Amino acid sequence: MNTHENNTLLDFRSDTITRPTAAMRQAMADAIVGDDQYGEDPTVNRLEALAAQMVGKEAAVYVPSGTMGNVSAMMARCGRGDEAILGDESHIYWFESGSPAALGGITQFILPTEVDGTIDPTRIELAIRVDRSGYPRTQVICIENTHNRRSGRVLPLSYMREVAQISSRHNVPVHLDGARIFNAAAALGVGVPEITAHVDSVQFCLSKALAAPVGSVVAGSADFIERVRRQRKLLGGAMRQAGVIAAAGIVALETMVDRLPEDHVRAKRLAASLARIAGVTLDPEGVQTNIVVFQVDGSIDQTELAERLKERGLLVSNYGAVGLRMVTHVDVDDADVDKALDIIGSTVPTMLEGSRVRAAD
Repeated sequence: MNTHENNTLLDFRSDTITRPTAAMRQAMADAIVGDDQYGEDPTVNRLEALAAQMVGKEAAVYVPSGTMGNVSAMMARCGRGDEAILGDESHIYWFESGSPAALGGITQFILPTEVDGTIDPTRIELAIRVDRSGYPRTQVICIENTHNRRSGRVLPLSYMREVAQISSRHNVPVHLDGARIFNAAAALGVGVPEITAHVDSVQFCLSKALAAPVGSVVAGSADFIERVRRQRKLLGGAMRQAGVIAAAGIVALETMVDRLPEDHVRAKRLAASLARIAGVTLDPEGVQTNIVVFQVDGSIDQTELAERLKERGLLVSNYGAVGLRMVTHVDVDDADVDKALDIIGSTVPTMLEGSRVRAAD
């Protein structure tokens, strides 16, 4: 059920809009804290240890956001003028304010993102620079799982292994933007370490599907995480008594992971029903986790549609040429999905018919 304080809207824009649970709020109130910059906040330390164990890595560091997590991980790998390989539909490329270039001086070799969220392994291997004066050095390969702009698609384990083999052959580490990595594991029916075994580092969000109010985690080897801590400091992400917010992250990891399949079931039902609405186009089979992206008939102004849906009480994200995005999460239930479908099911056909009448005139 939509439980947002003072908000009667159905909010399907993102799973970032979730509110902390009662257990999270209590844990935050009761948190034992210290100065995290001295490594003396026991709650932060517990969160980092738990996170590292759950994603199968040696160490982890708590950061304020996924964007800071990704850029600090890339800066820990790359000096100024070094190069990262990433996809043209990746979150790092689209939504992180150009931070690798702006803050780290990192150049980017951009490759096409396939429909399933992968980057062609052959293209990745060909993009790795030879050691030559005048060339930037390829220092990291960035992949994304689940893939945000590809309807939350999950990268197959076979693909992860293939990229890892390329990484090994060329001694270029792989960084995984795993903002929703627990969704990926739930969809595959495996533990997260079975996915992260094929990458050198991973960033994942506590504040998306896991519903904590603040923060992300970067995990990798102990040496690498120490380098990330230095970059976190440089980026202004140093924190003090951060246990107050880290406490909610612990509750998120302990209580919110097992329920993620519920969101996937709702997303698949949402997608199947959307596909039957006149003027809506999407492939329900492509919906694997909690993200649904759909397109509307070209005669319908997508921005106007999003505004009309808002007027009727439904919030969705406008992703431009990609389409409109809806995300299921802990704060929407089956009744909310039904209401959302009713609103879209009456609004889109009405707009479609209106466009046909105007065309006939």
